[in-house]
Amino acid sequence: MKGYFGPAGFLGLERRKNKMTKIDVISGFLGAGKTTFIKKLLEEAIAGEQVVLIENEFGEIGIDGGFLKDAGIEIREMNSGCICCSLVGDFGKSLQEVITRYQPQRVIIEPSGVGKLSDVMKAVRDVSADLDVTLNSSVTVVDVKKCKMYMKNFGEFFNNQIQYAGNIVLSRTDIADHDKVEAAVAMIRELNDKASIITTPIDQLTGAQLLEIIEKPDTMMEDLMAEVQEQYSDHDHHHHHDEHCGCGHDHHHEDHDHDHEHHHDHSHGHEECCHEDHDHHDHDHGDSCSCGCHDHDHHHHHADEVFTSWGLETAAPVKKEDLEKILESLAETTHYGEVLRAKGMLPTETPGQWLYFDLVPEQYEIREGSPDYTGKVCVIGARLKEDELNKAFGRG
Repeated sequence: MKGYFGPAGFLGLERRKNKMTKIDVISGFLGAGKTTFIKKLLEEAIAGEQVVLIENEFGEIGIDGGFLKDAGIEIREMNSGCICCSLVGDFGKSLQEVITRYQPQRVIIEPSGVGKLSDVMKAVRDVSADLDVTLNSSVTVVDVKKCKMYMKNFGEFFNNQIQYAGNIVLSRTDIADHDKVEAAVAMIRELNDKASIITTPIDQLTGAQLLEIIEKPDTMMEDLMAEVQEQYSDHDHHHHHDEHCGCGHDHHHEDHDHDHEHHHDHSHGHEECCHEDHDHHDHDHGDSCSCGCHDHDHHHHHADEVFTSWGLETAAPVKKEDLEKILESLAETTHYGEVLRAKGMLPTETPGQWLYFDLVPEQYEIREGSPDYTGKVCVIGARLKEDELNKAFGRG
């Protein structure tokens, strides 16, 4: 096992005292592509940090010495034990020694390809009991072409690395067809339904993007739901005073972006919403109307009782004309349910070219953007038709 010390040279250690050290564990089976991923982080994202890379060489070649020397990184022998068999003893002591002596900003641990990620994470947590360190991320790199075979042949060891990962990087997706990628994602999701799965070839992503992905959770769905709920709350307030419908649609708001004189006739007619003449409000306030507003005293029900969300992650490419047809239907009809908000980013058939979209009722926009870690679609609304949404975006 070796330690690699970053180009900052660990000067000014006094200033580093009592500072939290981040620990990133980058695991993966032999030949999965861990080295490529780590090199990208070191070169493009954390070159200015004081970094220690702890690498175990159990049956595999470590990071190229020429690369390390060029980057100004020193090499120090720590011990010759295998990380998976010296984890509780030597590894823990070595990690403690490095952190105490050098006080790095970040430690990257690259375990043996046959080590259990859960064991490595336990060792880090044990050390954190005595030192000011935090387990910042746990990443597993998986060769998309070998995922099925490894899952079958190596069972517990391979599956453990997937089950305990916060982020999973699929390597070689640039040379695998998208059906194989989708199949690998499905198998991984059976073991881990929480991790972010990076399906975009990492040479299309920057080191800064990769670092952000592994350090920050994806909150796109939560952010979109919060946005809709905030709009609903504002509309709710106006409805209470102005006797507007509480279905989540603006029917005559002067500040709306587009003309509502047609009352959403094509998608959400006022009569369709509540089957009543809302000018009189003569229906029983205990009744439930079709828009989900159980009564019209909106201080007694919440947005999360009315709105639902649907999300999809996909590596499948999309054509702009096909996406436009889907978005037009989402914005102008109730074919997919009462859609209040939709947002997403999807790869095209041209490598590195992505389409980003934003949608509200009757209006949407598409723009080109840089690659994200995987294709994503989020939809917020009422009575969403998930089967239809899955069909539209290639999962039906």
